[in-house]
Amino acid sequence: MMDTAHRAKLYEQVAERIGDAISAGTLRPGERLPSVRELSTRERVSISTVLQAYLHLESLGLVETRPQSGHYVRRRERPLPAEPQVSRPAPSASPVSVSALVAHVYRAASDPRIVQLGAAMPAPELLPTQRLNRELATLAREAGEAAVGYDMPPGSPELRRQLARRAMEWGCALGPDDFITTCGGSEAIHLCLLAVARMGDTIAIESPAFYGTLRAIEALGLRALEIPSHPRHGLELEALESMLDKRRVAAVLVVPSFSNPLGSCMPEEHRQRLVKLLAERDLPLIEDDIYGDLYFGSERPRPCKAFDTEGRVLLCGSFSKTLAPGYRVGWVAPGRYRERVELLKFAQTGATPTLPQLALARFLQGGGYDRHLRALRRRLAAQVERMTEAIAEHFPEGTRVTRPTGGSLLWLELPATVDALVLHARALEAGISIAPGPIFSAQGQRYSHFIRLSCGYPWSPRIEAAMSTLGSLARSLA
Repeated sequence: MMDTAHRAKLYEQVAERIGDAISAGTLRPGERLPSVRELSTRERVSISTVLQAYLHLESLGLVETRPQSGHYVRRRERPLPAEPQVSRPAPSASPVSVSALVAHVYRAASDPRIVQLGAAMPAPELLPTQRLNRELATLAREAGEAAVGYDMPPGSPELRRQLARRAMEWGCALGPDDFITTCGGSEAIHLCLLAVARMGDTIAIESPAFYGTLRAIEALGLRALEIPSHPRHGLELEALESMLDKRRVAAVLVVPSFSNPLGSCMPEEHRQRLVKLLAERDLPLIEDDIYGDLYFGSERPRPCKAFDTEGRVLLCGSFSKTLAPGYRVGWVAPGRYRERVELLKFAQTGATPTLPQLALARFLQGGGYDRHLRALRRRLAAQVERMTEAIAEHFPEGTRVTRPTGGSLLWLELPATVDALVLHARALEAGISIAPGPIFSAQGQRYSHFIRLSCGYPWSPRIEAAMSTLGSLARSLA
């Protein structure tokens, strides 16, 4: 058993080095890879280990095998679609009403018969479930009565210490006492909105915006002011500045790193400008960094919080997109609003579940999280590429799609005649779940010919067939 585990670890290491070379452009599409025997000699591993590594890379869509010829970096079969245009929402604050449609979309997420292209969550097979289960079992035995007690705010000291250590890598000078753990990222956002706004206030947000954020704004009786956003760079700062000169807002809420649904990543200089712009107006910035660890490049984007010297940025995150959605463990570093957020946390849910926090803290402390992230990022990058190629192959002419450099989401602009809600209904009849564009805006039928697709599940014949069917349905509507 030890020998088998060692061999598996070796093939993953070999595959990781080749995958990194492909991502960096050292190995180009169409280029022949070393032969099995050559790579075996160079890496000082067995031929079977090399074969496993190549099979693994082939499953990720990075490598293709040509009979009697060898292994090659996979080529794109056809040109990719164009990107969507910058969004142009109406320049007015709107009450939000998306909950009914969101509930309808999410009912399909728990049906195993449905191909899940709608919900933005990673496939269970991409997560270290067995390792986390072992940690939970061990902790349950070791912790005794403490395991079933309340872990009152600010939350687990062990987890907050690990978060502070990771914050150093993000460029943030945060200590354990700067963090409050929450019941997922959604509660973190909810608490921040409660801390900085009152019923009837306006919150400036990106457009399109994550419907979970819109639901929180709706539940709290707030209004949403949607700001134009670029498919690659995110929030348009000039448009935001113009809006702030004309309208009173209580706060700005953004997802700078790989936003949902665009997948956009705000350049660092834009983040600095945004923090400065809001500091000049004495406005809080709620920063949702839930996808920050899922970058495809060589470096993690620094959050806006790294440029905050006055405590105006409320930084939120979660382990739901990287480790364990069902653990519901998130966190917030609320800066100058810490006392208010901690009080609200105590009033709202009292405590965050104890054992999941301890299990995640131990996983982070042992270095397992970073190893897991490296593998997860490669898988997601490959899945995003395969899905994009499938869109180019199967969807109607005129379809546009984003080019995310992290995360696991694609935002599609379909021909104007394609009604996203009709497509959603027909896709469900065919056993496929998608997220229709109208749920990403407070403004009624905006994004009526847009959809969001999740790339969280590994490419497979089932996913390939679903993409072909979905493309056919979209063509029939076009």
